[in-house]
Amino acid sequence: MRLVVSGDADVDQAELDALTSQLRQRLLELDIDDVRLGRSDGAAPEGAKPGELIAVGALAVSLAPVILRPALRLIETWMQNRPVRTVTVDIDGRILEIGHASKDQQQHLLDLYAEAVRSAADARSNDADDESTAGSQPQVAPDAQE
Repeated sequence: MRLVVSGDADVDQAELDALTSQLRQRLLELDIDDVRLGRSDGAAPEGAKPGELIAVGALAVSLAPVILRPALRLIETWMQNRPVRTVTVDIDGRILEIGHASKDQQQHLLDLYAEAVRSAADARSNDADDESTAGSQPQVAPDAQE
């Protein structure tokens, strides 16, 4: 899961970095496998030393599927009273932008998103099971001709 924190208009990069670190610490309080600073996909600026670029506001999160809903609720709660405009959640190309909607709207969106991600994971798991058992189906020999 990739998270991208977007600050309000008056939030500078240092404050956004601090907010992202706060969110990372809160996520680690859950039973989450790993939370790392996200890497930038862009090219390094001219004259920069080689290496990976850290994307300010981005986190890469490894978690078990059962932790998804608690993680999404934690993000929603964490955003309250912080200068954060949105947190974008991306799981395998399925994107949810958590913002400042009403509590009921936000809860409905979180539930729909978690269900869609779970359904997609179940479908992938079923496809993998089908592929692994396809070669183990018993073969029926044709009737012997007399």
